[in-house]
Amino acid sequence: MLTDLGWTLDPSINFLNHGSYGACPRDVLVVQRTWRDRMERGPVAFLGRELEGHLDTARAHVAAFLGADPDGLAFVANATSGVTAVLRSLRFEPGDELLSDDHEYNATLNALAAVADRDRARVTLAALPFPVADPDEIVAGFLAALTPRTRLVLVSHVTSPTGLVLPIERLVRELDDRGIDTLVDGAHAPGMLPLALDALGAAYYTGNGHKWLCGPKGSAFLWVRADRRDRVRPTTISHGANDPRLDRSRYRLEFDWTGTADPTAALTLPAAIDWMGAREPGGWPGVMAANHDLAVVGRDLVAAAIGVQPPAPDLMLGSMATLPLPRPRGDDAAAERLQGALLEDGIEVPVLGWPVRAARPRPDDPPRGVVIRLSAQRYNEPADYEGLASALSRRLTES
Repeated sequence: MLTDLGWTLDPSINFLNHGSYGACPRDVLVVQRTWRDRMERGPVAFLGRELEGHLDTARAHVAAFLGADPDGLAFVANATSGVTAVLRSLRFEPGDELLSDDHEYNATLNALAAVADRDRARVTLAALPFPVADPDEIVAGFLAALTPRTRLVLVSHVTSPTGLVLPIERLVRELDDRGIDTLVDGAHAPGMLPLALDALGAAYYTGNGHKWLCGPKGSAFLWVRADRRDRVRPTTISHGANDPRLDRSRYRLEFDWTGTADPTAALTLPAAIDWMGAREPGGWPGVMAANHDLAVVGRDLVAAAIGVQPPAPDLMLGSMATLPLPRPRGDDAAAERLQGALLEDGIEVPVLGWPVRAARPRPDDPPRGVVIRLSAQRYNEPADYEGLASALSRRLTES
């Protein structure tokens, strides 16, 4: 792992898990500290009188990066919070179907199930292939799972357990043509893929700033299309609910103040965008391309070492790649033990049972298999994956 690029990561750990919680560079943390010092010098002035203007400035910067109308952008703590805010704002009829898929994130599937239970609706899951040969298979999987009772589709732009870039533009278009709203969990997409949220046109889109944008923890956003903003409220209702002002939308008044909290993560996000964009001569397109290419290199090195075929074409990868392991099979505990063994070897990388528990027919069902997910960020280099390939091959032989 390269140690001279500005991150504060432990140099004794081969860190191949940027996808879980990201990593915030030292210079960006300094900016956040400056914001915090400013807030603590005058908490009432900062939070009570100045914060709205600071949020507007940050929002404009982030919206420009995302290709989004700033009026539709709200800061939230994380993408799961964004998903939950949308789901809890919507109402469904008994028997309505909320469609997702078996590559989704455990937490967001839990949120979907809670809302379905509240309204006596039901969650259905499209069975998507893995390995997958072509994005067409993803579109076909979703369309085959639609019924006349499908009211909403929750889908990841980049799947968390399997690391696939889904054909989100095609999915949104196909669903919109059928009168079905799409809630896109874009947790991994900002900073991994080019985004143009206005052009995408999904009803709802949420993403993290702490992952591939390398912002502080607690920096995330929710974007809602103009014709859906009047129905979405934050999960915490505060003073904005009855603020009499007319100079700001109800959507902005409610989301910009949900109670006393530390807003500095959101305010620091523009600095993170600018810092990361300077890591490659080509700016952000160069960063995304370099991370993608390194993820492919890492995947191929590890796949060859353990004797498996890459489960997805390169065009369906961003800055992560997931490989199915030949063993251990069908056991969450074995996955945890293998991850722990690799950590003993000085390698931080996630090993997990797939699909996640919330995507299995019953919570106590075993997974269909065990996968390992590799991340690539500007502090990584090919030698990191060579080290993983060697250690993983040895550990699998031992298991």
